[in-house]
Amino acid sequence: MLLLNIDYVPGKEIEALGIVKGTVVQSKNFGKDFMAGMKTLVGGEIAGYTEMLNEARQIATKRMVDEAQALGADAVVNVRYGSSSVMQGAAEVVAYGTAVKLK
Repeated sequence: MLLLNIDYVPGKEIEALGIVKGTVVQSKNFGKDFMAGMKTLVGGEIAGYTEMLNEARQIATKRMVDEAQALGADAVVNVRYGSSSVMQGAAEVVAYGTAVKLK
């Protein structure tokens, strides 16, 4: 599945099939959340949260691709990601775009 963050496929005509999305709400375990809180005292990257969000983006992307494949898409254009905090230590990640068929 071709994923692009532009609204066309270079050199190809496309037929829009519709909007597709994938979402996930991911949380860290208590131990890692506690250590992340300690890290805020000294500064620097909170690796546990970076890993959590990377994993969440991968899951959301896979769900978006699965939805696009169900529509018979060859690609998803104008791919975007969004995230929001749902509660302490949990974040929602959404991947969305337009499923297209290449001509």
